Amino acid sequence: MTGRLADKTAFVTGAGQGMGRAMALAYAAEGARVFAASRTLSKMDDLAADPAIAPVALDVTDAAAVSRVLTEAGPIDILVNCAGLVLNGSILDCTEEDWAASLDVNATAAFRTTRAVLPGMIERGRGAIVNVASVASSITGVSNRLAYGASKAAMVGLTKAVARDIIKTGVRCNALCPGTTLSPSLEARIEASADPAATRAEFFARQPMGRLGTIEEMAAAAVYLGSDESAFMTGQLLVIDGGQTL
Repeated sequence: MTGRLADKTAFVTGAGQGMGRAMALAYAAEGARVFAASRTLSKMDDLAADPAIAPVALDVTDAAAVSRVLTEAGPIDILVNCAGLVLNGSILDCTEEDWAASLDVNATAAFRTTRAVLPGMIERGRGAIVNVASVASSITGVSNRLAYGASKAAMVGLTKAVARDIIKTGVRCNALCPGTTLSPSLEARIEASADPAATRAEFFARQPMGRLGTIEEMAAAAVYLGSDESAFMTGQLLVIDGGQTL
């Protein structure tokens, strides 16, 4: 199969829905063999119909499972860390549990997966790590997203630290920082709010372009970061937010 990612093997976390799912499909469409990972395997039943995609069950908060699954997957050319958790709360009402869970899923999970694949990438002298962070991070603050913003800022820091440490190895590490993106997760949070119509209007109102991003737009950016087209790019943040932080 031809494509920008032909003959490459990718491992995508958070592939059960939303951006992660779109990224798994986009990578497969570009010729990659894709391991699509989600804690809930049943969410990916239909992905198994694509011969280029192998769904795998993985809880990214389980260090032993991460090591085992990635070892079984074999050599990985591109790692996409897209598993994420969005919890509401300011510093005044964020619980210890929400804080810990956000850091574990949004930052420590990428630490685990990266440690698992990096030795093989370095040995082969090539590889790309794509971390899905957010503009709600060290880039800008978003109200009522304390744990999320802090954990995504940790992802940004992880990206830059890893990129610096491996800069001479042929392996690259970059971060995609989406703005507000219309996804199943966002839809669920809107519908769970006290006033879904008002909440939806608020999300749209803060976007200078007058619309939200799409999961397909974020997937296209992830393909670029994983492909050889971005071979001279490492330790960088690719912000795609419709001017939200302009």
